[in-house]
Amino acid sequence: MRKPKMILFDYGQTLIDEGVLDGVKGTAAVLKYAVENRYGRTAEEIQAEADRINLEMGRGHPENWHLRETEIPNHMFTRYLYESQGIELSIKAEEIDRVFWAAASPPSPTNGVIDFLRFLREQRIRTGVISNLSFSGKVLAERIRRCLPEHTFEFIIASSEYLYRKPHPKIFALALQKAGLPPEDLWFVGDNLTADVEGPRTAGMLPVWYLGASRHIPEPPEQKVLTVTHWRELQKILEQAE
Repeated sequence: MRKPKMILFDYGQTLIDEGVLDGVKGTAAVLKYAVENRYGRTAEEIQAEADRINLEMGRGHPENWHLRETEIPNHMFTRYLYESQGIELSIKAEEIDRVFWAAASPPSPTNGVIDFLRFLREQRIRTGVISNLSFSGKVLAERIRRCLPEHTFEFIIASSEYLYRKPHPKIFALALQKAGLPPEDLWFVGDNLTADVEGPRTAGMLPVWYLGASRHIPEPPEQKVLTVTHWRELQKILEQAE
């Protein structure tokens, strides 16, 4: 197996364990910044409305969320949500993302990823991130830096900033342009079979299906996939690569 010059990573349930998102907790945290709540809406009521909107837009169902290939940035969603509920906030969109996300889904590095990233630095293997995410790209970068302070990724692509979502080929083409490498020199590691395996494979990269932090594991695909459940396994594969 040929050793990559660069490895790209998915974010959630790959680099970082996001746990189970609690939207009510996130909304309650945001409501602390309300300067007007015309109808006295509770966090539960607002989150119920957010869930209804998400389902209407096709981004709220766990079985098909990854099939959307264009992103709706969260600043558009939250602006409509809160204003339609008669709520005025003292904080702007980026801070809403930051407050909501911190309360709804406290992050932690996946088991062994810190050591694995250290190994990549020692091997001089470059790294980057592509994440399907409606939250601000700046907030994502901050979150990654807090969780993985020893490591610097060359670039972090959030679909909220770049229109396209994995597995759309254009988001992988953008990453290749940023990397300045042919696709055969890159590996992509992620937990979602459609977004993180089929997408990079179509783009010519070697996909690695990482299942160490997955909450929902689908049936294995018909086509053989390099699969790992711990970062030590991937390190051993890299050590044996030429």
